[in-house]
This record gives sequence, structure tokens and C-alpha cells, in this order.
Amino acid sequence: MNMLKKAKSLKKMEKGAYHSAVKSLELKLGECQREALKAGIPVIIVFEGWDASGKGTLINKLMMSFDPRGYNVHSTLAPTEEEELRPYLWRFWIRTPEKGRIAIFDRSWYRRLTVDRVEKNVSREKVEGAPSGMNNFEKQLCADGAVIVKFFLHISKKEQKRRFRKLLSNPATSWRVSKGDLSRHRKYKKYFKAYSEMLRRTDTAHAPWTIVETSDLRSATVEIFRRITDAVRKKLSAAAELGRSRPDMYVGWKRKNSPLSRADLSLSLTRDEYSERIDKAQDRIRELEHEIYSRRIPLLVAYEGWDAAGKGGNIRRLVHSLDPRGYEVVPIAAPNDIEKKHHYLWRFWNRVPKAGHIAIFDRSWYGRILVEKVEGFCTAAEAERAYGEINEMERLLRESGAVIVKFWLHIDKNEQLRRFKEREKAPWKQWKITEEDWRNRKKWERYFPAVEEMLARTSTKHAPWTIIEANCKLHARVKAIETVIESLEEVL
Repeated sequence: MNMLKKAKSLKKMEKGAYHSAVKSLELKLGECQREALKAGIPVIIVFEGWDASGKGTLINKLMMSFDPRGYNVHSTLAPTEEEELRPYLWRFWIRTPEKGRIAIFDRSWYRRLTVDRVEKNVSREKVEGAPSGMNNFEKQLCADGAVIVKFFLHISKKEQKRRFRKLLSNPATSWRVSKGDLSRHRKYKKYFKAYSEMLRRTDTAHAPWTIVETSDLRSATVEIFRRITDAVRKKLSAAAELGRSRPDMYVGWKRKNSPLSRADLSLSLTRDEYSERIDKAQDRIRELEHEIYSRRIPLLVAYEGWDAAGKGGNIRRLVHSLDPRGYEVVPIAAPNDIEKKHHYLWRFWNRVPKAGHIAIFDRSWYGRILVEKVEGFCTAAEAERAYGEINEMERLLRESGAVIVKFWLHIDKNEQLRRFKEREKAPWKQWKITEEDWRNRKKWERYFPAVEEMLARTSTKHAPWTIIEANCKLHARVKAIETVIESLEEVL
């Protein structure tokens, strides 16, 4: 179905009726904003459409209805140099609103399906694969509690031409019409096709499009105000109903004979073997760091594992010979107050490395399906959703050119106990052992199946897990760095 061809013109509204309707709707919008803030519901409002279709005017009218302390407006232009070095959705993920706030996008992530497509600013492959990533992006936000309202402002080519002429005839407004606007006007037919395809492929149940014909801005204003109030109220009702339901909790993974249970923890290296291999590997990783920088290939390394499995020492050997300007070690603890107000993946998208750089995560986004799930900080339904969300995030990162290496550092329960006691005895290691470590150890039997499930459901072709047998720290350090080398060499 071509949504643009079927778009209906709104009935022209008289001035008196307009003012009466808008006054009532402005009060309702303000009420919706306050209720969304109280309920912790983020609201995302997207405006797409033709040049001169009234986006700026309508966004300004909408802003006047809200408390200015509760919203942000983002104008999406061509990506900056910094944004070009990140995955495509990065600049939109980091601008998603906190719970209870409103984000208004004057054009959005759909640029790739419109301007980039018509002007051929990106490859055909990137355009073709973009809708699924955008739909999943919106789906993840909505599943986490956000409400997304999307408007496409529609005018005919004749009406667009009339508006351009009017703006150009007045020196005070002529600056608003750029060469790019006029160029796109001449390509109206091509853009019509691109917009139609975009609307068809991204009109979903969780984030549907509303086509607003804007030849009469009064009617368009009323239509937009009504749609927003209806969408927010619907979400508020759903959130209230969900709040009365009992959250389901994690019950455990039942699969047998997992890769974790088959890991050979007797693997080890002598000190001489270790010294020879680690020196060679560190020399090679330094060469590869330079090569991925020159080729603009980002690298993400995620470390997960049991407490006392040796993640810190392993990371130190990995970065030993690297140029510190080219990498960052990102320690992940419990989310802070700001991070809790966003989708759980928001803080990780914020730390995605630039093209050519390296990010090493000491614990990662997998906390959602380990600590948060086992400890009950999220419901089983939220954890279940996270498997697909994490796989999708890693797929998008890989498609943007990133290399993803994921380690699970595995030790047995007896080795963990030995290391805990060693840390307690050595004064220079006592800071490494906490009451929380001992508490987590008591839950080994609950964490073990959660780890097995994580490995089974999130080891993919584009981001496979590598189990590091870590009872011998020397073996673990060499295997980790050699695995990173193999992953980079395969891509290069």
C-alpha cells in the first residue's frame, strides 16, 4: 500500500474553531507531559516530511504546549565527522530521552532511507538493510516503556513550489530556502518513491506512521496534538495495567552438556612457554592496532567471567604493548542514576569506539542476562527480551564494520575458593575481595545455568563467544590475546 497516495487532505479549519480546539489540546498535552514524567515514560516524537511542509512551524507550536524543562529538540542534519566514525544509529541512541522526558526529532534516523538513498550518499547495501535495524531500534525502546509518535508531513509538488516562491520573494525569509531544497524539489518524483518505500517498510504496530497533509496548518496542528495526546494516554493506561501485574522471575536454564561443562580446565602453560608466546603475541597486537586504525576498523572486546577468574590481569596483558591513544578500558559496574533512566543498552552505545579505535569492556551488556536476571533486578520477561536485543546490537555493530570478541573466563569452584583465600591473606590483594564476592559464590549453582544460557543464545556468527580456560592464568592470558589476533587477521 502506498501511504502517500492514499493520504487524505484535512478539512480546512476556521480561525475560531482552531483556537478553541488548540487551547483545549494544549492543556491536555501539558497534562500528558506531567503524567509521563510521573510514570517515568520517555516520549519520542518524530517529524519527517517534505521541505517547506511546515516542520519548523509545527514543532514550535508543539513546544509551546510543553514545560521547556522537560524536552529536547534534535535537528538531524548530515552526520558530523565524529558521527561518521560511529555506527549509524549511534547518534540517535545517545539522544534517546530519559524516562519521563520528551525528545522531538526534526528529521531522524530515516535520513538513510530518504536523502542518503536518493542522493546516493551511502551504498545500496546499507540502504537496503537499514529498515530492519530501525524497526528493531524502535521496538526495543517501546518494549522498555517508551512511546514513539511518528509524523510524515505531506504536501504536493505544486504546493511546495508555491511555498518556496513565497519565501524567496521576501528578503527576510529567502535564507530559509537553500540550494539543497531546490535540488530536492526538482527530484520530487524520486523522493516521493523513497518516502513511500520508507513509510511502507517502517510502519509498525509499536511505532506507526501518521501522514499529515499540511496544506492547512491549522488542521494539521490539531491533528498532531490529538495524535500525541492519544498515544501518550494509551501508553499511560498500559503502564498502569502492567504495574498491577506480578513480575515473573528467573527460574533457570535446563540444557545439558553445554560448552561450559565441556571446558578443559586442566589446560596450562609453563612459564617458559608463556613468555615466548606472550611476547610474540604482544608484538603482533601492536602491529594490528596500527593496521586497524589506518583501515578505520573498530574493535570491541567484552570480558565476562567468574569473580577472581583473572579478567584484570588478562586485560593488562592485552593492552601491554598498545598505544594508549588508540584504546579505552571500560569498567562496568552497576548502572548509576542517570543510566537507570535510559534503556539498559544506552550506556553501552555511549561507549562504542570510533572507527579505528579499541574498546575493552571489563564486564559488559551481558550483565542484563547474568547479574540483573539472577538477582531479580529485572523480570524474566525483560531478560528474555534482552537476548534478542543484544544479538541485534552486536549485528548492527558488526555490519558497521566493527570486530567483536567476547570472552568468558572460566574457572572451577575450587580454584575460585583458593584465589579468594589468597586475596584475603595478601595485604596487596585484599582490596580485590569483597563481601559481595562471597555472596555471589554462594549462588554459583544459580549463576552457572544463566551463563550456559547466555553462551548458547548469544554466540552468533558475527559475535561468537570464546571460553577461556582460566584455572591457569598463563594459559588464559595467551589464549585471549591470540584469539583477538586471529579475529583481526580474519577481517584484515
